[in-house]
Amino acid sequence: MNQLQQLKQASTVVADTGDFLQLARFAPQDATTNPSLILKAVLQPDYAPLLASTVAEHKTAALDDIVDQVLVRFGLEILKVVPGRVSTEVDARLSFDRAATVARARRLIALYEAAGIGRERVLIKIAATWEGIQAARELEADGIFCNLTLLFAFCQAVACADAKVRLISPFVGRIYDWHKKSLGASWDETARSLSNDPGVQSVTRIYQYYKQHGIPTQVMGASFRNTGQITALSGCDLLTISPDLLAKLEASDAPFERALGGNHGAPQAAVTYDEAAFRYALNDDAMATEKLAEGIRGFAVDAAKLDKLIEDLRQTA
Repeated sequence: MNQLQQLKQASTVVADTGDFLQLARFAPQDATTNPSLILKAVLQPDYAPLLASTVAEHKTAALDDIVDQVLVRFGLEILKVVPGRVSTEVDARLSFDRAATVARARRLIALYEAAGIGRERVLIKIAATWEGIQAARELEADGIFCNLTLLFAFCQAVACADAKVRLISPFVGRIYDWHKKSLGASWDETARSLSNDPGVQSVTRIYQYYKQHGIPTQVMGASFRNTGQITALSGCDLLTISPDLLAKLEASDAPFERALGGNHGAPQAAVTYDEAAFRYALNDDAMATEKLAEGIRGFAVDAAKLDKLIEDLRQTA
């Protein structure tokens, strides 16, 4: 039994890609996308006709509406392959605008429903800023399920649980990157691997806190740099994994033990955060503050590139 098969016995495996042509090989339950992954996909020759036809069909619409049409078109293709859900992300440039995030999320859901897809098969992906979490609170209350992303700090996870968010995506690899860079020459890769990896430790803490307090929000580890980080979180509710790492798991027969399960770790006291406490706790975590800002900026840059690509296509359609 290869490692991917072993992993599927412990966690729900999710493919982290906009390249739906790769999905069938790995048979994931769900798939996640983001602006960077969609941009990477649409630049491939295999997807040029799909992008061009979508833009041509809606070329008189506002640019942001065409972008949403493209995102949903990719989501619809993904849902032909996966039996579960697809995560479609709201424009990262709206990360600090609650009302605009809610409006954009409702439009995405309306597009999916118009195409015959029930909202239970879609997760609206939103950055885990205070405004994003409050937007998700409103959406969840209306039966629109959310995936809160760019999650690096414990306070973000607690606030998402309080908002009754369906799923969170705490990042592993970007936390690992920050600590490795911060320690520089003193970083010991062997000593900080597997359960000692700072990204793995962050997700483990969140997972155990949720289970101890009966919180139904699902935890989906994300942003992996190597298969060791993945196997060290086996047993987490879901794990979203890039095609490259899925292939490495598939190619290995090395056994591993389930890491998360019945033992939920040392007791953690229940906590809560109002807006002021949330902002202070996030500010007090240098890693989380830096990686959240960096992530939003990065997604915003790729969203702008996608805008330009679509606008150029519209001019020639």
